[in-house]
Amino acid sequence: MRALSHQRVPQRESRCRFWQTGPMLDFEGPMLDKTALVGACARLPLAVDAARLHEEVAALPGSLWGTPAGRVGVHLTAEALFLRGHAPAEGDRPIEDRAPLAALPYVRWIIETLIPAAPMRCLLARLPAGATIAPHIDRAPYFSKTVRIHVPVETHDLAYMLCAGECYVMRPSEVWALNNCAQHAVWNAHADLSRTHLICDFLPSPKLLELLGRAERSLGAYNAEAERQVRARRGAVAVGG
Repeated sequence: MRALSHQRVPQRESRCRFWQTGPMLDFEGPMLDKTALVGACARLPLAVDAARLHEEVAALPGSLWGTPAGRVGVHLTAEALFLRGHAPAEGDRPIEDRAPLAALPYVRWIIETLIPAAPMRCLLARLPAGATIAPHIDRAPYFSKTVRIHVPVETHDLAYMLCAGECYVMRPSEVWALNNCAQHAVWNAHADLSRTHLICDFLPSPKLLELLGRAERSLGAYNAEAERQVRARRGAVAVGG
């Protein structure tokens, strides 16, 4: 994996600006076979400086947090902060940098340089202790045309990502791809600690697809208790985003 602690963080304008075309995003581009590209979850052969990332996000003003930032449905259990773009439920809005990204130079470097593809919507999502995000599928065309990347910011060994019947633990410094077109859910089983991820969608560049081809896929396992927890709170399977 690449060591990042001594990388210089470039300051530059974002490379990608799109407009949403309705209450859920779509744009011109090919539909991806995410089962073939990602499986359920796949750990990319990349690494971030976990301490630097955590410190930078922790320095954000507390006033930026406290709401789901326009996300609805299953995501109401989590606080969110959009760094690029807006929640799909907010309608026709541009996908461009939001003000908080200016205070996060290392995050900018991750999404604009480390991940070798054009970034689309990007957010920080914080799930409180004991909370779940119920099983759901991200169904809008946008989600079938982009690659969803998760980078843990604040986490622990009791933060479970469930996808397509497998349970994964994403640890600090790691970079993961998630098949968000498959049914997925989250359970933060810790009694005291929250779980925060940097979540960003990318256009499928050749370099990113090459990384996906080298990613580790067989890292999940069935977790009966995690499945029970997320399904007990789901109601009907919901549409996410």
